[in-house]
Amino acid sequence: MGVALFDTSTPLLGLREELRGAIDRVLDSERYILGPEVSAFEREFADYCGAEHGVGVANGTDAITIALRAMGVGPGDEVLVPSFTFYASAEAIPPTGATPVFCDIDPETYCVTAETVRAALTPRTKAVIAVHLFGNLAPVAEIEALGVPVLEDAAQAAGSIAGDGRRPGELGKAATFSFFPSKNLGAFGDGGMITTSDEKIAERARTLRFHGSHDKVTYEQIGYNSRLDELQAAILRVQLPHLDGWADGRRAAGRHYEEAGLGELVRLPRATAGAEPAWHLYVVADPAVGELESALGKAGIGHKAYYRTPVHRQVAMREWGAGVELPATDEAARTHLAIPMSPVLTREQVDEVVAAVRPAG
Repeated sequence: MGVALFDTSTPLLGLREELRGAIDRVLDSERYILGPEVSAFEREFADYCGAEHGVGVANGTDAITIALRAMGVGPGDEVLVPSFTFYASAEAIPPTGATPVFCDIDPETYCVTAETVRAALTPRTKAVIAVHLFGNLAPVAEIEALGVPVLEDAAQAAGSIAGDGRRPGELGKAATFSFFPSKNLGAFGDGGMITTSDEKIAERARTLRFHGSHDKVTYEQIGYNSRLDELQAAILRVQLPHLDGWADGRRAAGRHYEEAGLGELVRLPRATAGAEPAWHLYVVADPAVGELESALGKAGIGHKAYYRTPVHRQVAMREWGAGVELPATDEAARTHLAIPMSPVLTREQVDEVVAAVRPAG
């Protein structure tokens, strides 16, 4: 029957009436920008993450740029970032005036490590962007022990849990989230958030998101017009209480793949030590990935290669990526493939996916 790569509609079926009520509440209020829904969601999401402050912005990319600037990153600085990630993780650095410096990953967890970060550190390193890729968690504490502040790129990791029970959003100096509709917690359009327990960073971020002004009269910095709007905040407030249940569903789907024997056919993603990832994407690896893609396609199984060309090899990054050698990144780019994952993926669907993979394996 085929299995889709994502299922974003089924989890929302039972929430439609509540979602319509939230939208009507915003329409009745006639407050659309930085109103009570945004303020409430900022508090609720920060509380969920275990952080003191939440700052809603227009999207996850703006969140990174604004967070870096709020952390003091600027011209002359360097920011370490993995190359095996969505382009925005690195794209957000040059607008601060800083230089992106690419580091390698662990090819089994797809995350940066203290060792890969240490290899790329220089005296100009101002921050490290630790990407919690595919919902897995980078070892933030180990990286911070190197003496450099960490900005978590948690766009794909809402609902994941670290080994000590903490969540993305409170692990580093600050963290950024995307609420793009396909994310673990998705809006009905674009949206983003910065979380931090540093009051100064939070206040700088609030100023930067509104044209560099804290009072709409005095403009202290060159900022951005980047605000989470009321409608999206209201929609996200309805969904937030369900995030943990959806995250459990994603973890259960990952266990289904393991129990169904998928690991005998392809390499499964490995969670970082102690982490309980809420798999945003379930990414396997195989040297004969082309044959795997063909087998899944013939069976009507959703699949996608996300980062065949690493960021440091993208045209716009040539200035900073030239001559950079990242062997684990190249391996991951060459061999990875995302297969179906959602909070409601059933064991029967998993069995169908595994049956399609078996001839290629």
